[in-house]
Amino acid sequence: MREYLKLAAHLAATAVVLPSVISFRVRRLIVGADRAITGSTQMWGLVPGMTGEYLRRAFLCRTLPRCARTAAIEFGAVFSSAQAEIGERAYIGPRCHIGFAAIGADALLAAGVHVPSGARTHGTGDPDAPIRSQPGEKQMVRIGAGAWIGSAAVVMADVGRDTVVGAGAVVTRPLPDRVVAGGVPARVLKLRDAQQVASA
Repeated sequence: MREYLKLAAHLAATAVVLPSVISFRVRRLIVGADRAITGSTQMWGLVPGMTGEYLRRAFLCRTLPRCARTAAIEFGAVFSSAQAEIGERAYIGPRCHIGFAAIGADALLAAGVHVPSGARTHGTGDPDAPIRSQPGEKQMVRIGAGAWIGSAAVVMADVGRDTVVGAGAVVTRPLPDRVVAGGVPARVLKLRDAQQVASA
């Protein structure tokens, strides 16, 4: 019975967001998909409670390449890439910012996590040119299934399956599976299997 109620709520939310989905598809032709998704998710990010969660998910299910119907996207979450992917039962906490990223199944992102589109979204090679006018390079950031990213972390490189990233960490290099990492820049602190300090 509970699953039928969830399905009914999802279908109702889909009907509510349909005008926004159509608006997104028109605006992406004019301003580009990434700018269009940012504006739409800013709007839907402001709807509180469970209603907002259903509406955000329904919108993203119709606009992203992949967004699982079992994912949870909390208040204030904003997406800046229309190519982001969200896996089954993934949790994206309040005020998260998601760029060109693939969030794996059962991954947890705490409040205020930032996952930009890699570490080179802005070019900096020419010191005589404004940074905003230099071309950047977007790169997909993959957060493995079952990973847990602590509050206010910034993730600019891949995170392995079942890996824990401490609050406030800045991930600049890929992290392997099943480790605990923290710091700025983030480094492996412990192996989750062996529960021993790993070499840096």
